[in-house]
Amino acid sequence: MSTVLSLRSRSRAGSSPEEPGRGRRPGRTGDGRLAFWLVVPSLVVLGIVIAYPVLQGIGRSFFGDTIGETPAFVGIDNYARALWGPDSTEFWASFKVTWFFTITTVVLETVIGMAMALFMNQAFRARGLMRASVLVPWAIPTAVAAVLWRWAFDPRGIINHLFGTSVTWTGSEWPSKLAIVFADTWKTAPFVALLILAGLQIIPDEVYEAAAMDGAGPVKRFMYITLPLVRPSLLVAILFRMLDALRMYDLPAIFTGGANDTTTLSILVVRASLGNLEAGYGGALSTLTFLMIFAAAYLFVRLLGANVTGSDKEA
Repeated sequence: MSTVLSLRSRSRAGSSPEEPGRGRRPGRTGDGRLAFWLVVPSLVVLGIVIAYPVLQGIGRSFFGDTIGETPAFVGIDNYARALWGPDSTEFWASFKVTWFFTITTVVLETVIGMAMALFMNQAFRARGLMRASVLVPWAIPTAVAAVLWRWAFDPRGIINHLFGTSVTWTGSEWPSKLAIVFADTWKTAPFVALLILAGLQIIPDEVYEAAAMDGAGPVKRFMYITLPLVRPSLLVAILFRMLDALRMYDLPAIFTGGANDTTTLSILVVRASLGNLEAGYGGALSTLTFLMIFAAAYLFVRLLGANVTGSDKEA
């Protein structure tokens, strides 16, 4: 008996930490290195295409815009000009317009996208065709969609013909804003719908069946089952759309060229950099726009807890 116990103790003492279920998995370090080197080319390309222009724009924002001479260092003068200087009125007006378009379009697209997702989540014939067809508006390039809707909102276009009106949609402030909001909602609501649909499909049918057996009606099932369980996908969809809307350029630029109080911050940046050849002031405007978008995304994630990485937080 003592011999058997001795052999067992020796086998336990000599057991390798690399047994299944213990220690580090074999080959994991190699997989991590392979993954790193596969990602390196993409990081290099992103650094060249994105990081370098961003850093160059930030650096250029601290210099003046004298044409034909070496730019002189002016410190924060370009930022002061935008925030509280002679061009502050234009900057803050564009700031308000940008947030008006962002809040309006994101709210409409979320409501419409939720309704579309709930409908596409039902079992019916040709459901796959329906899901594919709703992506058509989102797949159309924004510039092309803007031109199409500008034709539709022409005083002699189909919109006035259908409703029997004679509104000059791009000739005054609120008709122009309504036309831009409508075109952006039409284009992007399907994208939001598919993101929400992905969250709806992971909710087990048994949960709804149990709730129905307990007497919960459609409204209660939506409020107490659908919304809480689809919340991660919903918040990610809202975050993506908010970041995209804060950079809105194509639609107002093509619809009105920024006239009729539809100038967004992106239009202001392009106008200063390319139209007025003020690279320093344009760099300051683009940096302020970047900081605004970053702050909005950070506050959204911190306050609402949007899980954009897919990692679960431990309590």
